[in-house]
Amino acid sequence: MSVLDKVLSLRPGNTVARVGPGSRVPLLNPRELLRALERTPVALPCLPVQARGALPGLLRAARSEDAVLGLACAHPTADRGAAERFVAAVHEAAVEAEHARPLFLQAGPVRVATADEASLGPLREGLFRMVDAGFTLVSLDLSRLDSYAAVEALQVLAAPVTERELSLEVSAPAPAQGGLLDAYRTLLEGLSQWKVPVCFVRVSERDLGGAEPDVGTLRSLVDLARDYGAAVSVGDVREGFPRMLPTYVAAGARKVDCVGPFERLALGAWSPDIRAGVEEKAAAAGMPAGELVSVLEDSLPPLEPRARERLEALSFAEATEVFAALGAGGTGHAAMRFLAENRGE
Repeated sequence: MSVLDKVLSLRPGNTVARVGPGSRVPLLNPRELLRALERTPVALPCLPVQARGALPGLLRAARSEDAVLGLACAHPTADRGAAERFVAAVHEAAVEAEHARPLFLQAGPVRVATADEASLGPLREGLFRMVDAGFTLVSLDLSRLDSYAAVEALQVLAAPVTERELSLEVSAPAPAQGGLLDAYRTLLEGLSQWKVPVCFVRVSERDLGGAEPDVGTLRSLVDLARDYGAAVSVGDVREGFPRMLPTYVAAGARKVDCVGPFERLALGAWSPDIRAGVEEKAAAAGMPAGELVSVLEDSLPPLEPRARERLEALSFAEATEVFAALGAGGTGHAAMRFLAENRGE
């Protein structure tokens, strides 16, 4: 049995059910990659797919640098078919490229606005759809809740993810009087008492101080999360891209969500008149225009061939820079070999 065959046997059941047992794409649970790279100074790179035309470039960069790669669908609940279309597009691009490096697929972060039953029921149903779509990591943003409501909400929402032994990522409620560390400590303690397993706790670049992050706080958060069996991910990295990426790795972050230039590249792939319409809608919705592209793409005119080629090439260039800064180069085959040799652990 080849290394790839052994690694394919580790794919989560929900992913195999979505792409079929005959697929040769190693779509893995990021928890497996953390295990494989535990002693490697690296953070898992997670890149947003705002336009599907970027996928060939992102995958080609991972092959070129022999890197593990996470791909994020920022709005998996945009409509009932959004999650399925995303996974299908990634898998189709990976099959076409004969991609054989480890991939994981992230849904979200999905914002949890309230903890009342009327809101949590439909959201829980949406999480089941994400899991059925084939995502291996679900990220939940709890920043709008207080600590008690966040724990209460996760008791309801975690089941679709944890019952399949997939990875769950959570952002803590916004800090009150005690500050950022106290907010995460309270959340992790509450989840520990209710036995809700968390793979990643996510802290945004903004909460760490933006372009000049508080590295000491990040290191303390890494230590705190480790006490509860979790790793830290840094999310929404824009201002510190790419300069601060090695600093996040050195401080102990194990996953970094690099928004960086990818939203701008996605928006810039369309003509000026289409961009203007997207920017107008984004301003009304209070969100970045590049991020809104991922929601509107199916309603936009198809990209011109030259624009698609340019998006692919620029996405390749930016992704290779991410892999270098996060220490991800060379991790693809290393992770595959480890997992093939240690499947039973």
